[in-house]
Order: sequence, then C-alpha cells, then structure tokens
Amino acid sequence: MNSVVIGQYIPIDSWLHRLDPRAKCIYVFCMLILIFFANNVESYTLLLFVGLIGVVLSRVSPLLFLRSMKLIIWMILFTTLFHLIFTQSGKIVFQTPILTIYEEGIRQAAIISVRFILLMVFASLLMFTTSPIDLTDGLESLLSPLRRWKFPVHEFAMMMSIALRFIPTLWAETDKIIKAQKARGADFESGNLYRRVKAYIPVLIPLMISSFRRAEDLATAMEARGYVGGVGRTKLRILSISRSDILLIVSFAIVATALFWMRR
Repeated sequence: MNSVVIGQYIPIDSWLHRLDPRAKCIYVFCMLILIFFANNVESYTLLLFVGLIGVVLSRVSPLLFLRSMKLIIWMILFTTLFHLIFTQSGKIVFQTPILTIYEEGIRQAAIISVRFILLMVFASLLMFTTSPIDLTDGLESLLSPLRRWKFPVHEFAMMMSIALRFIPTLWAETDKIIKAQKARGADFESGNLYRRVKAYIPVLIPLMISSFRRAEDLATAMEARGYVGGVGRTKLRILSISRSDILLIVSFAIVATALFWMRR
C-alpha cells in the first residue's frame, strides 16, 4: 500500500508543472476520450508515444508511473482473461480440451489492456503535475458557467480536490490498521480467497471511523478559519492562458487529426 501514488502531487519544476491547470484539465479530459477512438496498431502507438513524451516533459520518475499501474493490474488481468475465454471469433491460435483461444480474443485483450494503461498514464500526468490548489482553481474556472443555474461550483471543485488529496492518506491509514491487526495476531495471508477477504472485514470498521474523524477535524478547521464557500473569496494566483497552454491545445488538435487519419 505504500506504493500507491495516485492523488499525489510531485513538486518539480517542469514545463508541464508550469502550465495553466485549466489547459491541463481540458487536454487530459480530451485525451481520455480520444483513447476510445483508436482502433489499430498505428493509432495506439501514437497515443503511447504522446504519453511517453508527457512522462519525459513532466520530469517525474518513470518508476512512479509504473507504481501507479499496480492499481489496475488486476483489472487488466481480469479483462484479458475474460476476452481470451469468451471471445470466440477469428482464427484459432491455441486449443486445448479445456480452453480455446481465438485471434480476436487476443486482439480485444490487447486493446483493453493498452486502453487501461493509457488512461492511467494521462490521469497520473494530471495528478503528478498539478497541485490540489491549482486543480481546485482550474475546475472552478472551467465550471463557472454553471453558476447561472445555481450550481455550487466552488464547493464541488473543493470536494473533488479534497477527495483526491485524501486518497494517499486513506491508503496509509489502511496500511497502519493492517499492521496493527497483524501485531495482534490477525492473519491476512493464509487460507482460501474467501477467508482472506473475510479477514479484511475487521479493518473496515476502524478505517471508516478514522475517515469520519478526519472529515470532522477538517470541517472544524475550515469553520474555525472562517471558510464560507465561494462567496466573496479572492485568489492569490490569477489564472492566465500563456503561449505554452495554447501550444498544448494545438498539440492535442494535431494528435487528434493524426489519429482520425490513421483510423481511415
């Protein structure tokens, strides 16, 4: 659990860190949608190349991106096995009395796996290079038109930022509780799958109590400091679009054009 890095901000001086959070949010959101339009080897290679460039420009250690993949490794394995077993079209690649693997099953498994990896890479790029404060300000600015319909934009952005910020904290708290349970004789590793899952039930109750306590402490601290939401609040940093942000959006347009051309 100490290897879980999702939701963490890595304070490094890089080109991606200096970009406007609104531009990064728009770029990542559009890239996440664009991933599902890729349908061949060339288009997926292009997206993997763009993701690799983002990793290099962020100057974040590639090991952190690899560690973030641990969260989805079981999902990738499950979907891969699902397609290998139940997709029955195309040529037969491997056959046994129990299992028959088809060419289309391998293709679908590879596509889903690459999609999961790309989704995690671009989401991690946004988290690693954008501080919670900047992310809150960016989301609030992007959602500001919804104020016309009385939507609590500031509160929603603050809630999303706090939720992302507390993901590593909750993982650390879970690890602490598991170690405390092991010190008292709890066994989380022996037995079948059902017994292992059942052994984690005593961890959930103290974790929920700790989460509610942290939420209450945070609410008390915000009230003690006079927090009243977005009404009348000023900002220390005024967001502004620079040439680098425009370059980022233009680069997405180029990638999207190239991808749709490759689809044809």
